[in-house]
Amino acid sequence: MFTARVPSLVPNRWAQMLVAFPPRFDLTVSNPTLVGLPYPPDLLAPLAHPRGLVYHPAPAGLASARQAVAALYQAQGLSVRPEQVLLTASTSESYSLLAKLLCEPGEGFLVPQPSYPLFEHLLRADGCRAVPYQLPEEAGFRLDTSRIPYHEGAKALVVVQPNNPTGTVVPSEEWEALVKLCRDRSWALVADEVFWEFPLGAKARQSFAGNPHCLTFVLGGLSKLLGLPQLKVGWMVVSGPQDLAAEAFARLEFLADTYLSVATPTQQALPEILARGLGVREAIRQRLRVNLELLREELQDFPFLELVEPEGGWSAVVRFPQVVSEEDLVCELLQERGVAVYPGFFFDFPHEGFLVVSLLVLPEHLRLGLQAVGQALAAKLPRP
Repeated sequence: MFTARVPSLVPNRWAQMLVAFPPRFDLTVSNPTLVGLPYPPDLLAPLAHPRGLVYHPAPAGLASARQAVAALYQAQGLSVRPEQVLLTASTSESYSLLAKLLCEPGEGFLVPQPSYPLFEHLLRADGCRAVPYQLPEEAGFRLDTSRIPYHEGAKALVVVQPNNPTGTVVPSEEWEALVKLCRDRSWALVADEVFWEFPLGAKARQSFAGNPHCLTFVLGGLSKLLGLPQLKVGWMVVSGPQDLAAEAFARLEFLADTYLSVATPTQQALPEILARGLGVREAIRQRLRVNLELLREELQDFPFLELVEPEGGWSAVVRFPQVVSEEDLVCELLQERGVAVYPGFFFDFPHEGFLVVSLLVLPEHLRLGLQAVGQALAAKLPRP
């Protein structure tokens, strides 16, 4: 009776343990509204304006909202016009629209590994495929264009910068090579830049927003930008060769018109919410910086643990000696120490020996949780 687009819903061992042993220190929390960040009490007041009582259907989004989003990119010196912005209800919906736009059933997107394990589910739900390409470990999990294979049936290549969870961005020396590769192979370039405003390093980086050289879709949204996932506002910036980008936008607008999924009051309030929410964004940045420094300090007490240095984003990856499987370790941490961390295999790392933690959590929780991880592993190491 049911299609294969929905996978098995049997919870894995770690998920079962999470229910049986609720953690005292949950280092997986990535919901910014649950980690003690300061939100202005009137941040969402613009949603109550009486203008929201009138419905204004606009498939690509209201002009005022699109202007506000374009201004975010213009402030970074990027050439983005409001006419290039299409609003969606989330980044996930953006991916779904792009799958409908670009892929016939059975075709797909090239997606990075390791990365956030949502691509397979999103694309399969649209009858498409997620075809992995590797971010090489020896390059610090940074993109190497020369290692991206050709794949029959691939219609787009996805880059996530900063990547979730490795925190890497596209190296500056790979930027032009990647654009050329997509142009030469007639691939669209989908740049997921939802974590762009949260850099953690000093290296030069370059957004793909406004890229004119190949058909390009840059994704963003309020969920990460202002820590407001509950508002369900995302967007795409469409660029590329003029005629191709114009046709892509028109077709996306047609698809969006079949759903009209972004609430009118939210669109009307968006310019004010973006202005009022700058303090929240800065609070998130400060939390990330504090926790990353705390992580470095705590790992000094456990020299067998190694941080994969992030260049941005909300997560950190830690290597550990393979004296125990990832699954056994994360389940033991839950049951015996009340600590929740993600195993690396959730994100398709190339081998065992990785843990992923959120940098959004309360610093005290991060400190105590990391100490528990270090102590648990220290007890398993061979005695000298």
